[in-house]
Amino acid sequence: MKLIQGGITAAKGFKAAGGHIGIKAKRKDLAVVYSETACTYAGAFTQNIVKAAPVHWDKAILEEGHKVHAIVVNSGNANAATGLQGEKDAADTALVMAEAMGIGQKEVLVCSTGVIGVPMPMDTIKKGVPEVAKSLSESFEGGESAAEAIMTTDTVKKTIAIEGKVGDVTFTIGGMGKGAGMIHPNMATLLGFVTTDVNITKEMLQKALGKAINTSFNMITVDGDTSTNDSVLVLANGLAGNPIIDCEGEAFDQFYEALYEVCKYLAVSIVRDGEGATKLLEVQLSGAKNFEEGKCLAKSILTSSLVKTAFFGEDANWGRIFCAMGYSGVHFDPNKVNIKIESTAGVEAMLKAGLPLPFSEEKAKRILEENEITILVEMGEGDTSVTAWGCDLSYDYVKINGDYRS
Repeated sequence: MKLIQGGITAAKGFKAAGGHIGIKAKRKDLAVVYSETACTYAGAFTQNIVKAAPVHWDKAILEEGHKVHAIVVNSGNANAATGLQGEKDAADTALVMAEAMGIGQKEVLVCSTGVIGVPMPMDTIKKGVPEVAKSLSESFEGGESAAEAIMTTDTVKKTIAIEGKVGDVTFTIGGMGKGAGMIHPNMATLLGFVTTDVNITKEMLQKALGKAINTSFNMITVDGDTSTNDSVLVLANGLAGNPIIDCEGEAFDQFYEALYEVCKYLAVSIVRDGEGATKLLEVQLSGAKNFEEGKCLAKSILTSSLVKTAFFGEDANWGRIFCAMGYSGVHFDPNKVNIKIESTAGVEAMLKAGLPLPFSEEKAKRILEENEITILVEMGEGDTSVTAWGCDLSYDYVKINGDYRS
């Protein structure tokens, strides 16, 4: 398995394009992804009860078991809380792309990101989708253009490509994602798209995605808000030519490892680009009773506003970490807990067996001045370890979200 240059178009047979059609005032606002070969499709979606219309469309296609050819993604409008008209608009968006490419309506997935509660500008969509589709390209630039077009408050594109092997056959996985705020997935506004040329059944692709999601996208948080639009979609067209992966085993494991790396990279990239963020925070929590309790403890630390602001202010206030663990809902013995902080500037122990340790404020300050910081927590309750990612909370987060609609 190795990292290669590329993104959503890296795998054989995939094309992409992005363009400005007028949903936004200036920036690119529509992306399309297409495979001439029908694709096996897997997906994971927001657990928010309030779901955007495109989420309902894509979930229905997944449940019906359709193979798909294309994805259409618009930014600038979430098509959420838009009622029956929003459902029709999502279906009509799929129809426009289907007619442009000569495929079936239910062979097109639709995703949206942007402001909630605003009707879709369907005249703009109907005119713009065919125009962008004309620019579909299998080139690196085509993938980059699509990745740019799905951005909202993102400051950087998020793309990755990995080459792996199933037996003696080489396959490729490419991905792109977007998200910077409203990020607290539970499968924000978070979107992830993955394409691969591996030959795999729908059941095994869904199993691999579910497993990868649980320890990547579901282990990140920016602000504790789970979006109405969260979607991670994976398309596999089989052009790598490997014997079909139809059960768990060595081939499945080889594919899963590459898929996980793609999902993890996109997830951490989203946190790194969190709205107003100045620091990437990683919690490495060991000694939990089980995965779910470890996940709950780690994410409680990372969603605490007081923890996040302490790291922004570079204040070694370990008490906020301990406190956030205590109200997580997980029962544990505080007298077994150890806490340290670590960065490239060093490591400093703060708490041992539930009691504070004398530490150097000066050294702790140097550790916290770095852009990437690890919070090391030992629970002493079991043998499960988890890793989760978050970011600090800065003044700019409030500025960005205080006038998001304007």
